[in-house]
Amino acid sequence: MGRAFEFRKARKFKRWGQMAKTFTRIGKDIVMAVKEGGPDPDANSRLRAVMQNAKAANMPKENVERAIKKASDKDTSNYKEVIFEGYAPHGIAILVETATDNNNRTVANIRSYFNKCNGSLGTSGSVVFMFDHTCNFRIANDGTDPEELELELIDYGAEEVFVDDDGIIIYAPFENFGAIQKYLEDNNKEILSSGFERIAQVTKKLSAEEEADVNKLLEKIEDDDDVQNVYHTMEPTLED
Repeated sequence: MGRAFEFRKARKFKRWGQMAKTFTRIGKDIVMAVKEGGPDPDANSRLRAVMQNAKAANMPKENVERAIKKASDKDTSNYKEVIFEGYAPHGIAILVETATDNNNRTVANIRSYFNKCNGSLGTSGSVVFMFDHTCNFRIANDGTDPEELELELIDYGAEEVFVDDDGIIIYAPFENFGAIQKYLEDNNKEILSSGFERIAQVTKKLSAEEEADVNKLLEKIEDDDDVQNVYHTMEPTLED
C-alpha cells in the first residue's frame, strides 16, 4: 500500500476528533456549498459530498437541514477559503486551511500562534509546493474487487485504491474529484464520505522534545474556530 494509505492511517484517529468542532466545520462546508451551487443536493454535487460527510460524522439530520436553510438566507455571511503557510520550530513546514468570514481576524490569530510558538508565518507559495493536493473517497465495500475497481478508476485519475475497516478508499489528485464522484454515482457505488487532503512529499523525523515544540503550535492552530485543516511535514507517529 502506498503513501496515501500510510498518511491516512497516521491521521485517522486525530482528524475531526472533537464532535462539536466537527459539526462546526461541516456547517461551514454546507454554507460554502449552498452559496456556490444552491440548496438542492441533487443539483449540487459539492453539497451532496458535504452531506455524505455529515452522515459519516453522525451529524444529526436536523442540524444539516438547519444549516442548509440558514445558508440559503441572503443575510448569512459566506465563508472565504484562505490558506496560510509557514514554519514551526525545527524546520517543519505547516499549511493551514481556513474558512473565514473575517479575514483580518483570522490573519491576526494565525500570525499570533506562529509568533508565540517560535514559528514564522510565510508568504503565499512558501510551503504549499511541499504537499500533494489530493482528493479521497470512502465507499461501502459491496464485494467489489478493489484491483478491478482500481483498473476502472485509473482512467478517471485514481492513483491508489485499497481496503480497510471503513470500506474501500480511493485517492486521486485534487482535480479529479468531480470525474470520480460522477463515476461512483453513475455506477451506484455508495459514497460514505469524501474530501481533500494535502500529503507531505517528504517528512522529517524529530526527537520527542522537538515534537512537543511543534505540537504546541499545531494544537493552538487546530483549536481556532476558523481553521478547517492543518498539514505538516513532521514524520507522523501513532498519535498524530
